[in-house]
Amino acid sequence: MKIQQYYLACLSHASYLITDAQTRTAAVVDPQRDVDQYLADAAAAGCTIRHVFLTHFHADFIAGHIELRDRAGATIHLGRRAQAEFACVPMQDGDAVEFGTVRLEVLETPGHTPEGISILVYDLAKSTTAPRAVLTGDTLFIGDVGRPDLLASIGVTADELADMLYDSLTTKLMKLPDDTLVYPAHGAGSMCGKSLSKETVSTIGEQKKFNYALQPMSREAFKRIVTADQPEAPEYFAHDATLNRRDRAPLDKAMRKSLEPLSLAEVLALEEQGAQLLDVREGIDFEGGHLRHALNIALAGTYATWAGSMLAHDRPIVVIAEEGGEEEAVMRLGRIGFDNVAGYLRGGMQALAARDDLVEQTPRITAPALAEWLAGSRGDVAGTPVVVDVRTPAEHAGGHVPGSLNLPLAHLRERLAELPAGRPVAVHCEGGYRSAIAASLLQQSGRSNVHDLVGGFKAWLAARLPSEADPATA
Repeated sequence: MKIQQYYLACLSHASYLITDAQTRTAAVVDPQRDVDQYLADAAAAGCTIRHVFLTHFHADFIAGHIELRDRAGATIHLGRRAQAEFACVPMQDGDAVEFGTVRLEVLETPGHTPEGISILVYDLAKSTTAPRAVLTGDTLFIGDVGRPDLLASIGVTADELADMLYDSLTTKLMKLPDDTLVYPAHGAGSMCGKSLSKETVSTIGEQKKFNYALQPMSREAFKRIVTADQPEAPEYFAHDATLNRRDRAPLDKAMRKSLEPLSLAEVLALEEQGAQLLDVREGIDFEGGHLRHALNIALAGTYATWAGSMLAHDRPIVVIAEEGGEEEAVMRLGRIGFDNVAGYLRGGMQALAARDDLVEQTPRITAPALAEWLAGSRGDVAGTPVVVDVRTPAEHAGGHVPGSLNLPLAHLRERLAELPAGRPVAVHCEGGYRSAIAASLLQQSGRSNVHDLVGGFKAWLAARLPSEADPATA
């Protein structure tokens, strides 16, 4: 028996391939939508993927259960409370799938969602009574537990889910042997919790010692602590949770439709009809010259999460990329269920070589230069730049450029009216990734004289320029 973990850093997502050499059978748990790696690794082990489990209906990505069903003939397994629009095997406490030396036994562990399950993995060659590992989905993370407030499952309140989560942890998962390996579905960076560790495997014993949510406390204290200070969930989460229930088109079919090369004239015509222009190049390249009205979300970062937050899933998207980067851009959108890509600009920015009238730039400014600008224009309010901090409120409160306006990127579009009219804008985040998105959004909305602070707030501090913090966090 072998458990192989796959970690997709850009979505902080872990999935698992479990193989049995004796029966040449494999199962996959919580697969990402692009499933080639599971099929290839199973084949390399001489195995066929016959089972695919979802621990719950994920909200932050589209799972690959439909793809594995269609390409490998795998049977889909879900918790008995799952209401799916495709054929699946409903499983409850004690139900198991067994092949060779492997037994996969279900524990119903609702709390993050009502249908949530964990999967006990037994290596029968070593023990028929003690599990080797437990795949906990989004019920138990390393250092955290699944948040009960996402409302991915309509009709169940956060309070009800927190009650379920308390019971799942205290009466089931914490009762497992201390040496049971814990393999969760997410790690640090996921919006499915607030304190997830960078580690991707632990044990029940370690989590009982160090996980804040597993310490002795009353039910009411637990409910207060797990619902407090959760990060804001991106808008696309509800779309993905719904799509994961449906019998949808597989990724390869969606990509064949989306990877359509378009001429500049076709792109402009689509824009006139309401299409969204998405430039996925690095911020520095985008700001050196880009198609006007394009939004910059670079592939080299948390691309899918920000694309899901900043783009609409029900309007066409046109991708602008470095030549050869179009497929990755479209595939990573497909991972979050954005199958609404109409195509990509053939030739990328080379298509605009003779159309300077369509090219826009974004000035970049260093921290010392911005400080000089602010100091030198104090007597001229109209010429004083508005410093816009697009980090989260908590980041801003912990330290910021004096006088800066905090407009978090996730809400920038809806709060544009708060920007004083007619004044230059200098936008920044922590390191530069989010500010490039923000600057492109400001230009897209019609703002002129927008500058992007090179290196963000980190560069401001590195230059030993003044900063301030809110009293509560100082």
